[in-house]
Parts: sequence; structure tokens; C-alpha cells
Amino acid sequence: MLFSEKLSAGRRQFIHAVFIPVVISILIILVFLLEKGMNWDFHKAGIMPRDFKYLTGIFTYIFIHADWGHLTNNLLSFLVLGSCLFYFYNLIATKVLFFSYILSGILLWLIGRENWHIGASGLIYSIAFFLFFSGLIRKHIPLIAISLIITFLYGSMIWHVFPWKVNDPISWEGHLSGGISGLVLSVIYRKSGPQRPEIDWGEEDDDFEEADSEFIEDEESTEEKLKVD
Repeated sequence: MLFSEKLSAGRRQFIHAVFIPVVISILIILVFLLEKGMNWDFHKAGIMPRDFKYLTGIFTYIFIHADWGHLTNNLLSFLVLGSCLFYFYNLIATKVLFFSYILSGILLWLIGRENWHIGASGLIYSIAFFLFFSGLIRKHIPLIAISLIITFLYGSMIWHVFPWKVNDPISWEGHLSGGISGLVLSVIYRKSGPQRPEIDWGEEDDDFEEADSEFIEDEESTEEKLKVD
């Protein structure tokens, strides 16, 4: 009975963790299918840095993707990282996701090249950097383990926050903006959400004192018995 209750609680937590990432992923897919199916071009819903005319792109750019490869790569990463965020940081996950979305878009609008920037990679980088640095900052073993897993699975992401070509077609500025956003959020929310349990040494001292007093009482009672005998 107890095992089934724990299993049920774990299942509910898992469903809660994947729900929002799945909903957002479905919206991204629907936008992509609408664009390709109607033969439309949504690239102007992306971000054009420092152009106030297209400032609204900060809110829409994550839903626009160039092709199926671009879409698939981003969705798989977003589903994995987004689910980890909501599973291990469920109390602050919604805030982190929202501010990752907004802050990475604003930074990209400020520092990006004067070209159209589209895709959810900035948001993905923000979540990945948050999970990595948050685990290290909190010094909590389960969260550090998540940091190591993120490093193992997505460690190569770090190389894509720098330009490797003169006219690099990949928006490395979007990756950099996301990475900075995730790092900043991991510091801002370092005292919120899961924390490393603190050991109360005072309670252990009390336990030792109680044990010592019981031992002394046992010795005294033994001596009294010997005197009586």
C-alpha cells in the first residue's frame, strides 16, 4: 500500500514535470506546421536586434524555426531540460522558465547581429545553464548530480556561445544570451527551491548527553544492587 502510494506520487510529479514543456512544444509544432502548410513566412516574428519596430519578436521568436532539423533538435533538448527543471525545481520552475524566456530575448535584442534570429535555442541554453550552475551553487548532492548529467549530455553546448565563422549562420548571440540568463537566474534564485539539508549538530549533542546520562544512571543502579547483595 505504501509502495503504491509512493509510486502514484512519483507518477503525478513526473506528469506535472512534463506537462508545461509538452504544451509549449505542441504550440511550437503547430506554429511550424501552420507556416509550412500555408506556405507562409514567419521569419519576421523573430528578433531583429535594436529595431523597435520588431520589439515584439522577443515574445514570439522561440516559436519560429527554419526547418524540420532545427525544430527537432530544439524540441528534444527543450523537453528533456524543461522536464528536469520542473521535476527538480518545481517550486520555482515556472518563474525560471518565464524569466529565461524574457531575459534571453531581451539580451539577444540588445547584443545580436542585425539579422533575423529565430528558434528556442536561447531558452534552451538558459535552462541548461540554470540547471548546471544552480546545482553547484546549492552544493546539494542530488542537484550536483543533475549538473554532471547536464554536462555529460549537453557539455558541447558551451562551444556554441562563441562565433566560429565571420558570418556564422548560427545565432551564437542567442546561445550566449541564454547562457547569461541562466547563470543570472541561478544566482538570483539560489535561496529558493530545493536546498541542501543542514545538519543540526545541537540535536546530536543532546542525543549524546542523554545517552551519557542513561549510562551513568545504569552504573549507579548497578552499584546500588551490589551494595545490597
